Amino acid sequence: MAPQTSTRLTYEDYLELPDDGRHYELIEGELVLNPTPITRHQWIAGNIYHAIRHYFDDHHIGKTFMAPLDVVLAEDVVLQPDVMVILRERFSIIGEKNIQGAPNIVVEVLSDGTRKWDETVKRKLYERYGVDEYWIVDPVIEVVKIYRRSGVSFVRADEISTESGGEVTSALLPEFAFDVKLVFEA
Repeated sequence: MAPQTSTRLTYEDYLELPDDGRHYELIEGELVLNPTPITRHQWIAGNIYHAIRHYFDDHHIGKTFMAPLDVVLAEDVVLQPDVMVILRERFSIIGEKNIQGAPNIVVEVLSDGTRKWDETVKRKLYERYGVDEYWIVDPVIEVVKIYRRSGVSFVRADEISTESGGEVTSALLPEFAFDVKLVFEA
């Protein structure tokens, strides 16, 4: 047997990592360490989670989850989005320990350490593996960018800022509307 030259990890390898309290993701076999989110990042992610969870309390069409929770998109792609939404037709991907497939909506709150990954690499992965909507939330300029699936790729469907005002909405969540100012409210 030829010696292995690849250092690509799989989800099985990922599960064997010691729990050191750090936030890791597996991107095409590469282990990526994310910095611990700052308090404002967590507050913003919590605001979004709370708004969607409240919506589901009334509409009963889906479930929402927050990081840390593994989303296994492939054997060598395991991400931990800040917030994820799974609608009823995809409930079968909800496992006891992880999500096994593409959530309908994924939300990433940018931070200095993850900005480039979230806006490029992870956006392409979410697109490739079938996420319907990808929300990128930028705390610095207080903007929410919404990418929606059109065929096999994402198109930027909306960009809502606190400067111009408006509501975060989704074609996947009928009657859901969340004032963008509340996204960033502390």
